[in-house]
Amino acid sequence: MKTLKYILLIALLTLQYTYGQEQDTIKDSKIDYTANRTLIDEVKYPGALILSKVKEQVHFLHEGIDVWCDQAVFYKEDNFFKAYGNVRIKQGDTVNMNSTYAEYNGNTKFAFASTGVRLSTPSQTLTTDSLFFDRTKQQAFYRSGGTVRDTASTITSKIGRYYMELDKYSFKRDVVVNNPEYVINSEQLDFYTKSGHAYLYGESTIESETSTVYCERGFYDTRGDTGYFVKNSQIDYDNRKLEGDSLFFDRAKNFASATNNIKVTDTANQSIIKGHYAEVFRDKDSVFITKRALAITVQDKDSVYIHSDTLMITGKPENRVIRGFYDTRLFKSNMSGKCDSVHIQQKTGLTKMLGNPVLWSSNSQLTGDTIHLLNNPKTETLDTLKVFNNAFMIQKDSIEGYNQVKGKELIGLFNDDNDLYQVDVLKNTETIYYLRNEQKELIGLNNTLASSISILMENREIVDVYYYKQIDGTINPDLNKPDVEKKLTGFNWRGTEQLITKEDLFKGEAPLELVKIKGIPLPTEEKAFFEERDEDDELLLNENSRLKPETLQNKAQDSIITAPKLKKDLLKNPKQTITPNAKPLLDPQGLTKEDN
Repeated sequence: MKTLKYILLIALLTLQYTYGQEQDTIKDSKIDYTANRTLIDEVKYPGALILSKVKEQVHFLHEGIDVWCDQAVFYKEDNFFKAYGNVRIKQGDTVNMNSTYAEYNGNTKFAFASTGVRLSTPSQTLTTDSLFFDRTKQQAFYRSGGTVRDTASTITSKIGRYYMELDKYSFKRDVVVNNPEYVINSEQLDFYTKSGHAYLYGESTIESETSTVYCERGFYDTRGDTGYFVKNSQIDYDNRKLEGDSLFFDRAKNFASATNNIKVTDTANQSIIKGHYAEVFRDKDSVFITKRALAITVQDKDSVYIHSDTLMITGKPENRVIRGFYDTRLFKSNMSGKCDSVHIQQKTGLTKMLGNPVLWSSNSQLTGDTIHLLNNPKTETLDTLKVFNNAFMIQKDSIEGYNQVKGKELIGLFNDDNDLYQVDVLKNTETIYYLRNEQKELIGLNNTLASSISILMENREIVDVYYYKQIDGTINPDLNKPDVEKKLTGFNWRGTEQLITKEDLFKGEAPLELVKIKGIPLPTEEKAFFEERDEDDELLLNENSRLKPETLQNKAQDSIITAPKLKKDLLKNPKQTITPNAKPLLDPQGLTKEDN
């Protein structure tokens, strides 16, 4: 029994000794070296070995890192060396660094390289004037300006930090990405070299020949040329500007989509489109927008509002076509209307109201199978109104009843103030008209049939009615008689639907619940590259280093940049934003595939 206890005690002591020895080995791991020539100069380099190349370069080896150089000053007791001439550092099979000068401390595993520094990995190459390399953190850092080249782009910045285990760069200050197709400018950009994914923070732009993207937080796939952008994001094309809470962009397809609080500005035709989901196809010069879609155009210094469930705008600036589908509503200062769908050809100035159309102007109402409004494209003033089939005009009398005119077709003419001054009703016309004297006293009800009728108006009120051919009419002075007809067949007064203000465009619609969008997170708050060191801590490099200890400390400009106030020349009418729909709902042929 005593023998067994003795054996266990010996084993335990041996284990403790071995473990402690291993710890000391790890703590005191010394740099190995080989050199063709070794000199000692205690006057110039006290306590150091001077190593030189004859045929083979000086070679250092330390815990998986190899360093080659032409000459070196090696402070063996301090586990520190300075390397000169054709310096090459190799870590494993993935990291190679070349420079003219380098320093390395084996105790802190910290290195510094300067002059013509070139760090290469399988996916990219970094060049800079000076580089810090922390092997414990597996991070490299520069603050003197650097350039990173990968298969698709070249990235430059004042400050850069490379996370080797993540294969990620964090670039700060004056970040520029040069690609044959575009240029990115950003305050901070996090770049993953294997995937080519870039995250943009602060004021950022992506400029190409065909578009400019602006955002203050965004993502871009530099190899797939797609991305999404949030926080005050917008996309500018030649004649359109797209804004929204989240934007998706596909450069190859010249496609963009936006979600929530969207605004599309047509700079060529002075029009604005709003809604909560939009798609833009640049090659086809088309825009599709839905979810409380609203188009605003300018006619004779007066805004015209068009609201539909869905709006489509197609064609080049000189030949724009606006189409509205499902419960379309129109509003301008002196006129409003409703119909199932609308078709507006801006080149000819023709607006077609289709499907149960109705127009109101003051206390007058016009209905028919189809209504056309024609405005002068040059002066942008209303010119002509046409109602095809079952034309019916109703005007509420100032005291009682309704003045009514019906026929097969109706043509209305507008004056310079965009008010109707003449209405001609053609084919099989009928009227019911309240006659009044100069004192506005009611003298009877005129009920007349004719081949055609011409009505003259002033200040939106009927002042004269002229009947032509095959006239057959009666005047009933007593409106209380039971046989007096006060309404024509087909009478349908829809005054309760009339849009009085632009807010009525959305009257009766259920509140819209916006899509909840997941945003792009802020950059991960990493620890500072240079950690604070106590007075008793060993220097990161060495007292014989070229660098002063204060150089190896963090500076204010090394930290993450907070975006300042927006620059007016980069962004107009900003919207707060989040993220996008990456999948188009509408294909380039204009056919809806699915609901959002």
